[in-house]
Order: sequence, then C-alpha cells, then structure tokens
Amino acid sequence: MDLELRGKRVLVTGGSKGIGLACATAFAAEGCDLILASRDGAALEKAAAGIRARHNVGVAVHAADLSDARAREGLHAAHPEVDVLVNNAGAIPGGTLRDIPLARWEEAWRLKVFGYIHLTQLYLPVMEARGRGVIVNIIGMAGRRSRADYICGAAGNAALIAFTNALGAASVDKGVRVVGINPAATRTERHETLARARARSRFGDESRWREMDANLPFGRAAEPEEIADLAVYLASARASYMSGTVLDADGGGQFRG
Repeated sequence: MDLELRGKRVLVTGGSKGIGLACATAFAAEGCDLILASRDGAALEKAAAGIRARHNVGVAVHAADLSDARAREGLHAAHPEVDVLVNNAGAIPGGTLRDIPLARWEEAWRLKVFGYIHLTQLYLPVMEARGRGVIVNIIGMAGRRSRADYICGAAGNAALIAFTNALGAASVDKGVRVVGINPAATRTERHETLARARARSRFGDESRWREMDANLPFGRAAEPEEIADLAVYLASARASYMSGTVLDADGGGQFRG
C-alpha cells in the first residue's frame, strides 16, 4: 500500500527514544525526511545516525528544552516548513493531588500540554497557508480513564484530547488535519521505570517489574512500533478523511473490568 509519504518532511518532538524514535524510524521507512527534536543532543545524534544508515533519508536534529516557549520558537525558526508535525515530547509524573506540588504541575504541563499547543500555534498557520499538512498528537489513555494516582497526567491528557477534537474539526476548512493517538502502557524506558517502582512498592523487589504487565491486554505492554505505525497511517493520504479523531491504542483495556 502506497501511503504517499515519500519526500514529506516530518518533525518529531521527543524523537531520540521511545515512541518518538519509533515514529521517526517508521516515517523514514516510508521515505520521509526528518527533524528530530529533544533535550539530549547526543541521543539525537545517535538516533539520527542509525536512521540515516538504515533508510538513507535526510535527518536534521535540534537539541532544545521544549518546555521553554523561546526554545519552541527557535525550533520553528530553524525548521519552519514541515508537512507533518508529531507532538510527542513530554512525560507527566504519577501521584495524587497531595503528592504533586503546583510547581511540578506547571513544569510538566509546560512541556507536554502547553508544548503541544504552542508548537501547533506555530506550525498550523504555515500549513493552512499552503492548504495541506497533518498534526499528530501522541497523548495517552489516562485522558480517557482518569485515575487519582495519575491526576496530573490524566488532566493534561484530557485537555489535549479536547484540544485535538476541537482544532481538528475546524482545521479541515483550510486543508489541514489534526489527529491524535492515546497509547496505553507502552514498552519504553519510562514504562520500565514506572513498573520497577510499582514492583518495589508491591513486592519489595523491583526486579519483578515484568509481572506488572500480567493483567494488561495480551499480557503485555504495547510496542513503540505499534504506536508508530498508527501515527504513520494517520499522517498518510490513506487517512485523508480523518481529523479531530483521537484513536485509543489500548488493546481494549478500557472495556475490561
């Protein structure tokens, strides 16, 4: 199936590891040129070198702290023309309302919630002016299934789901699509870190962290590549009538008891 992505220019934030790196690799496999952005310049260079070697596409890197509005503006100034923006940078901490001080809420939301919104504000007018473009927001299932022990992330993700729904309904008037994905637990470094913490709390032994996945659909977490393939499809011409939609990639977990 030709996804009609060859030669497109794709910006992936949080592109040095995890879901972001998987997205970058999947777009490269379709012949897209890439811009990878994250805080860690060394990790970006390593990721870019691997993608270039495997897929022979152009890969630019941009090291910046995207929780800073000026850094986001700098990214846009350096790379103003993209066909696809994948908003992926950001990890919101777990904890209850009592566990997370307001300053930590603000810090987390500056990167993920306001980061997504601001980058969209920066790139959407360029896309609208040429009458085409796609924005893919990687959000998270906590926005659908809110939990008190992940209240900061649940509230932030719910806001981004609503943002994607509302903007995607209007952006089509100027030829631009805005879509989202809600990954459930996905096998990344962060997932392992959280699972180790839960195993330490439950069993007193963090080495049993894999047991934390036993009750997940299919008995496992999602693979980053599964989320990446969905992102590539949503950005492609094969999904050209989809906008304002946020797909839940949770293996049916939200419907389990």
